[in-house]
Amino acid sequence: MMISSQNIAFTPISFSRLPSHRLIPSKPPSLPFHPISAVHSSKSAMRIGSPLTARAAASTAGLSDNISDALGEVNIFSAAGAPVMFKDLWDQNEGMAVVALLRHFGCVCCWELASALKESKPKFDAAGVKLIAVGVGTPNKARILAERLPFPLDCLYADPDRKAYDVLGLYYGIGRTFFNPASAKVFSRFEDLQKSLKNYTLKATPDDKSSVLQQGGMFVFKGKQLLYARKDEGTGDHAPLDDIFNICCKVPVA
Repeated sequence: MMISSQNIAFTPISFSRLPSHRLIPSKPPSLPFHPISAVHSSKSAMRIGSPLTARAAASTAGLSDNISDALGEVNIFSAAGAPVMFKDLWDQNEGMAVVALLRHFGCVCCWELASALKESKPKFDAAGVKLIAVGVGTPNKARILAERLPFPLDCLYADPDRKAYDVLGLYYGIGRTFFNPASAKVFSRFEDLQKSLKNYTLKATPDDKSSVLQQGGMFVFKGKQLLYARKDEGTGDHAPLDDIFNICCKVPVA
């Protein structure tokens, strides 16, 4: 699938049920991706390409010590539609987990990230690390991505109300989504993006169009201990997977 400026169109949408703390213009564009995305912020735990990226000690700055407990009480859904709590997704004593929060299931950059995670799953499995991918949208939207990409259903979860994203303080808003310079990094992965979009469909986009303004992030846990945390600065600003592998390999897995 070729992507060019001619493929990008802006469609007015309305936001009738936005949380009060998320104030945005009433008619933002409804695209799952745009090549430009908000004023760059240094508050992100780490930035892609930064020499500090692989340093776990720096990566957890800004998150409370009990973040695992707060996240553990969040209720989401399996791709099959079954409710599940975060604390039940991996062993809370010694289990190692990589938790990737995608923007939403209709985001083209998230299809690219999901494709990379799928290809990396054998490495995680060999290291005893559980891969958990969460996206914004309902379970039926998750299944569209899982079936068409494809992606393993047992690793995919849906968070339609963005509860986990709020707990982790991930970025949200039209500025982050459509005007952040960090989003330009996606062009360095253009071939990978094209490859992952072979079976892409906009039908995976959440019905609640306010969800397209959500950014994702990447987290690594050992039991309840948070080893690594990175908030995406903009659309497509994903954590380097090599750094995730380094974190997972450096910590002994029970």
